[in-house]
Order: sequence, then structure tokens, then C-alpha cells
Amino acid sequence: QVTAKTAFLFILPQYNVSVPAADGELVHYHYGLKDLVTILFYIFIAIILHAVVQEYALDKINRRLHLSKVKHSKFNESGQLVAFHLTSVLWCLYVVVTEGYVSNPRSLWESYPHVYLPFQVKFFYLCQLAYWLHALPELYFQKVRKEEIPRQLQYIALYLVHVAGAYLLNLTRLGLILLLLQYLAEFFFHMARLVYFTDENNEKLFNVWAVVFVVTRLFTLTLYILVIGFGLPRVENQALDPERGNFFSFLFNNVLFRMSVLLLVCLFQASVMWRFIHFQLRRWREYWNEQSARKRAAAAASGAKQQAKPLKRDSGYHENGVVKAENGTSPRTKKLKSP
Repeated sequence: QVTAKTAFLFILPQYNVSVPAADGELVHYHYGLKDLVTILFYIFIAIILHAVVQEYALDKINRRLHLSKVKHSKFNESGQLVAFHLTSVLWCLYVVVTEGYVSNPRSLWESYPHVYLPFQVKFFYLCQLAYWLHALPELYFQKVRKEEIPRQLQYIALYLVHVAGAYLLNLTRLGLILLLLQYLAEFFFHMARLVYFTDENNEKLFNVWAVVFVVTRLFTLTLYILVIGFGLPRVENQALDPERGNFFSFLFNNVLFRMSVLLLVCLFQASVMWRFIHFQLRRWREYWNEQSARKRAAAAASGAKQQAKPLKRDSGYHENGVVKAENGTSPRTKKLKSP
């Protein structure tokens, strides 16, 4: 029994409480320090799954494609993220639909703070934290190049801040919707990269990603305005109460603070869109330069073929450098032999 209790500490979420409901009592969860033990266990699970995907899928594909070292590293990165984002999108979509967060948008801010979480919501967040923490030692295991490490560290840190912030500040419902939108766009981007590495002439999926990216940015900005600008200021409990998990809803009663937060959100989304537009312009410029280079090469090849065609000959034909008449006789007058 002692071993079973210790195993449950690693495997199952902790801090369960019984919450009264209309049809009885429901078991919900809140967070605490014991979550670190559970996250540690699932970090090892994530490392094992990472190795399985790498060994039985990505390495086999890489051996067939014969990619360069740079493309090999990017292919492995996108392959791992495609598997993770696809799993997370399906899982997150299932959670937000079954919990009613999509059918009832008011639930994103009603009854804030959302201290008590359903099992699947808490388990989802624990697994998300475990995955992004496991990505840190994977930088060493995958032998990522030094010049790529700062970019990947920034990428991992942004996700950790978002997931941990939503979990610790009791904004898990809003965090779920934002993660769903972000993971959906990221899935199409890394899928487009995989297709591009297998066939450099196939960039159609990048166009699909561009549309999905713009749509998800618009939904994200709308969601921020809806929740921060209109939802949280109407919460009944506006007093600062850290023990109950109410950290900052009272601040949203201040119009200046609320407008400042929305301005920061809009500026951040604008910077993301600017990088996206810059990337698209650079990609289109490279595409048109490549097309014009191909046209110039094709024109040069056709000109060379025309020059290689034989010129129109005069009457007669050449034989060993000597012009012959059409009847085979030489056009020169024959010399008479001396008697």
C-alpha cells in the first residue's frame, strides 16, 4: 500500500476535493507543490515518446531523403512538433467541447477565479508543462547546433510562461482556447515544412498555413478583448484574495489598467503579424526571383538551340571541306592534261 500511494503521487494529479453539484458531488482538483512530482514523471514519459517517434518514424524518413545537416535538424524539429501539436489539438478540442467552453463563452470568465479544475483539464496542463520542460534536455540529446539554441530556448520559454501563467493564475479556461488556436496554426506550419523538405517545389501547404495563421490571430485578439475588456470587469468577486486564487481581477475595474493591458496585447499581436507579413514577402520575393531565373535560363537554352541549327547552304553540298555541285561534279573548271 505504501508503494501504491507513492506511485499514485507520480502518476495521478493530486489535491482532489469534492465540489457540490446539482446531481451530487463532483471531484475537482487544485494545484500545489506535489504537482512538481507528477510533472517530473511525465517529463520522463515525454522523453521516451520523443525517442520512439525519432527512432521509428523520423530517422527512417531521413535515411530515404538524404537531407543535409541543416535540413536534417529542421526536419526532426518539425516532425516532433507535428506529432505533439496534432495530439494537443485533438485533446484540447475534446476538453473544451466536453466542458462546454465553446458552447458557452461566458464560462471563460464567469465564476472567476477557476480554482477547482476537472480532472481532464488539470491533467492536460500537467502534460503540457511536462512536454515543454522535457524540450530543454532534448536540446542536448538531439545535438542541436549552437546557433539554433537561443531561438529554441525562446520558443520553449514563451510556451512555458503561457501554460504556467494560465495554470497558476487560474485562467485555465482562457488558456485552453488560446492554446487550441496557437497549436492549430503551428501544426499547419510544421506540416508545411515537412512537405517542403520532401519536395521543394510543393509550397501549397504554406498558403494554407498563412490563411489559418491570420484567422487564428483574429480570433485570439477578439478573445482577449472579450475576456479582458468585457468579461473580467464584470466578475462579482473583485477583491484581492490570493488565498482563494483571485490575484488581479480587481485591477480590471480600473479603466486605465484595462486599456493598458489591451494596448499591450494589441501591440504584441501587431508585432507577430508584422513578422508574419515580412516572412510572406520574403518568401514571395524568393519565389519570383526563382521563377525569373528559370525563365532566363529557359530563354538562354532556347537561344543556344537556335544558334546550334545549321545555316542555309548554297546550292551544292560540302564534302571534306570542298563545295560540290548538285550533280556531284566540282564547280571548278577542269584543267586539260598536257599532251
